[in-house]
Amino acid sequence: MIIKTMLASATALMLTMGAAQAQEKTLTISVYALAQDEFKAIVYDPFEAKCGCKLVVETGNSVERLAKMEANKANPVVDMAVVSMADALSATRKDLIEKIDTSKLSNYGKLYDIAKDPNGDGMSVGYTFYATSIVYRTDKLKIDSWADLLKPENVGHVAFPNVTTNQGPPSLFMLGKALGNDAADLKTPIAAVGEKKDELVTFYVKSSQLVQLMQQEEIWAAPIGRFTWAPFNKLDLPLAWATPKEGQTGGMNVMVLAKGSKNQDLALEFMDFWLSTEIQTKLAEQLVDSPANAEVKVSDEIAENLTYGEETAKSLTLIPSAAALDNRDAWLSEWNAKVGQ
Repeated sequence: MIIKTMLASATALMLTMGAAQAQEKTLTISVYALAQDEFKAIVYDPFEAKCGCKLVVETGNSVERLAKMEANKANPVVDMAVVSMADALSATRKDLIEKIDTSKLSNYGKLYDIAKDPNGDGMSVGYTFYATSIVYRTDKLKIDSWADLLKPENVGHVAFPNVTTNQGPPSLFMLGKALGNDAADLKTPIAAVGEKKDELVTFYVKSSQLVQLMQQEEIWAAPIGRFTWAPFNKLDLPLAWATPKEGQTGGMNVMVLAKGSKNQDLALEFMDFWLSTEIQTKLAEQLVDSPANAEVKVSDEIAENLTYGEETAKSLTLIPSAAALDNRDAWLSEWNAKVGQ
């Protein structure tokens, strides 16, 4: 009887310890606040079921989330984060993140080349990207080059992104390329825009403004991110997505591993899960993210609303992160001097 009681007690203790260990297996991630219901259904809940762990999700904008990582540098409170390419480089410079052991990512080889090591330092892996090009009225004008936006016959029907928006610097970068000067200081394209500032319809801050302007036929063309293409595509107008000879630009979001995280193996397991063909396909089908996994196949209807396919991935010319970080203040100063606002 005593032995049975001891065995029962030992079994109960083992079960309690097992439960405690399972409860301790927690992964804390830091992500953008967008589409969290979809991410919960497609990524978070299935991963919890697969790993038998608990996922703690912290959301916010990049500035807030990076500041929190920096404030807790000595004792990290997140294990992995998703940020922009430039923010990943900023985190590297502040010694907040670790090099990623891509040998532990079984899906790494499936990624488009542009997503494998976006900053060229081994500190991040791209999970989604978007193209930036020009939406335009095919019955009103022809866009073969980014410089066509400033042609005398076109400029009075163009909306251009403000330099403070996500689309501003990339659009200026490609305009500079078209004008023969793609220097990171963006002085040439800012000066060119400044010369035409009174002719351009507006310098937009929110892409939602553009749909209305296009519908009212106040504009015929504007640089936009591919993720905002869907509402334009629904307008009863002859609109097209330009493929300028200089190429398209855009942006990329990446995964990073917090330095000093006590759950690095679990974080890598989660990254790998997110990068899998199955998960990336589901996110693409719900129009949550454009896939960085080259194996993802979606219908033409879905693809129309995404940055999708190898040809598109190869056509993207992204602003180097170092150029973005080192020139942000100068861009704004130059813009205010030449364009105003």
